[in-house]
Amino acid sequence: MQDELPKISGLLAGADEAGRGPLVGNVVAAAVILDHNQPIEGLADSKKLSAKRRETLAAEIMQKAKAWAVVSVSAVDIDRINILQASLLAMKQAVEQLSVTPDHVFIDGNRCPEMTCPATAIVKGDARVAEISAASILAKVARDEQMQQLHAVFPQYGFDRHKGYPTKAHMAALAEHGPCPEHRRSYAPVRKYLTVTS
Repeated sequence: MQDELPKISGLLAGADEAGRGPLVGNVVAAAVILDHNQPIEGLADSKKLSAKRRETLAAEIMQKAKAWAVVSVSAVDIDRINILQASLLAMKQAVEQLSVTPDHVFIDGNRCPEMTCPATAIVKGDARVAEISAASILAKVARDEQMQQLHAVFPQYGFDRHKGYPTKAHMAALAEHGPCPEHRRSYAPVRKYLTVTS
């Protein structure tokens, strides 16, 4: 059985990231403080929603939330500090960029970045805490938009379809073209193609 969520009063923020698993591009984090006088129906783990539903919900979250922020950490920084540290950094920065300071932050996952306000890590939080669900949706939509932009520059990799995850099509494109400048060089599947000339 899952642990009970801690009972916390005051202004609550949720934070989550998107893009830990892909081989290319930024990791994107979002932080959200919901306005409970303006409820949003259908918040859920972003991975369980269709792209269209995520986009609709993201627009509603940005309109109705008390505060929200989205932050990216680049592939270069991911290679420099590793993906876990980059994810924690992105979530920390997203919380710091909120226009309202929360009393407590719920972070999706099993560890919290160091922050100035109290924080609690919630495993599978994107399915259990509305604020984290909202953050997961904003982060995923923002990252998918970035992958569409990257696809326009490097169409040969098919980023619009697989969003940078190591699919069979992506690996075949890597083998043929070598990595693009946005590929994460610290990731083993990319590293082995670094000698391939593009």
